[in-house]
Amino acid sequence: MIFPPASSSTCASFAARLRAQERSITRDPVVNRRSVLSAGAVGFLSGLTFSQTLAGDSVPVASQAPGFGRAKRCLLLFMWGGPSQLDTLDPKPNAPSEVRGEFSAIPTATPGLQICEHFRNLAPLTDLVTVIRSLNHDDPAHLSSAHTAMTGQLPPVNKSDAEPPSRDDSPQLGALLSKFRDVPVGLPSSVTMPWKTFHPAAPGGESPGQSAGWLGPSADPMLVTGDPSQPNWSVPALQLLDGLDTQRLDHRRALLASIDRQQQALTDLSTLGMTSQQEQAFRLLSSSQVRNAFDLSAEGPATRDRYGRNIHGQCVLMARRLLEHGVPFVSVNWHNDGRNFWDTHGNNFNRLKNDLIPPSDQALAAVLADLRDRGMLDDTLVVWVGEFGRRPQITANNAGREHHPFCYSGLMAGGGIKGGSIYGASDEIAKFPSDNPMSPRDLVATMLHALGVPATTTLNDLTGRPHGLYGGNPVLPLFG
Repeated sequence: MIFPPASSSTCASFAARLRAQERSITRDPVVNRRSVLSAGAVGFLSGLTFSQTLAGDSVPVASQAPGFGRAKRCLLLFMWGGPSQLDTLDPKPNAPSEVRGEFSAIPTATPGLQICEHFRNLAPLTDLVTVIRSLNHDDPAHLSSAHTAMTGQLPPVNKSDAEPPSRDDSPQLGALLSKFRDVPVGLPSSVTMPWKTFHPAAPGGESPGQSAGWLGPSADPMLVTGDPSQPNWSVPALQLLDGLDTQRLDHRRALLASIDRQQQALTDLSTLGMTSQQEQAFRLLSSSQVRNAFDLSAEGPATRDRYGRNIHGQCVLMARRLLEHGVPFVSVNWHNDGRNFWDTHGNNFNRLKNDLIPPSDQALAAVLADLRDRGMLDDTLVVWVGEFGRRPQITANNAGREHHPFCYSGLMAGGGIKGGSIYGASDEIAKFPSDNPMSPRDLVATMLHALGVPATTTLNDLTGRPHGLYGGNPVLPLFG
């Protein structure tokens, strides 16, 4: 596993250049701090930035509305590509065959709720969740709609697959949450795994809304990539470089502190930001708590099997460990499977039943049961959702379903959300909502509400301009 943009060669360069600085400090006691940062540290540290609560930030008095602040932490399971509502959480067994498709509907632990037959692990646990069947918007593009799903705000350019990420994007939910949560020393405030979502058919490539956007790079979520199901999986950034022990690490920390003191005149914003990144990197390397949080070998074989010995299952297990250790927000994006993810324009039913639903169902059921059994579900918000749904009419020549943002499904659990419930409804073919329509901006506003972020709050961007954080309205009936 790696922490982009740092590569193993970059890490080695960082260590070598620090050693060179150690040798040169006795020859030149007044070292230009910029020369140290230019010696490879920038590339290494920029991949290890952690979000922190801003000193002096004030938070308004908590709302008295139902569910406010019930969640201490959040797990977002983002099904990149757009799952078909009809073939997951909103089957239509009485619809015509060209809409209904190949799958059967099965009963669940929730009276009156049926879901796709391939969610057999979730079915007996629906007493823990609310299934939402009325999500909707009007953006059929992957990139711009992903921005809205991850931030709760419309993107700078809406309805576009051509606009890549920029610092004009709204902050991802975890980046926002970092301004309202303290975390144990060394741990990140927000983690994204196992990659930043990217679509090869989209001219813009990587979807926007996955960074801290206008909050600036110091608030970016920590990106953890790789496949933790593989036996050789490791975390290079947690390994002390070139045999470096903690005593020498402390010496290097003192070295940089000495350089900082000698160069106090260099107090521009970018320099201060790099100082924070340096300290965070040292904390990462030296913290036993951080190492333990990322140590999947601490989980027994039966637990790892229960989540699924695949990239998605083990990422969800890792997410549970991070939440337990104090990370407030973890997003597990559906991984790069090389086959367009949940974007099933063709071969929809084989892809769903063979590749997509089984690992998703297994990991979702495992984490819900684990959080419940550990007494964590009451204050942990879990959200499973994609950026949109699929067109009800099946494409006859390739058994696919096209993009359809006008009606789709998701689910929420924990953090004060009702269990054993259905919110909203779709029409007879799941083409449009028929009751209680809910936008993705409302969904994210509901998440912010559950996590205790007041609707009246504003945060300033790097130019000092204030921004409101709620792009929609919390859906209060979701709370029990």
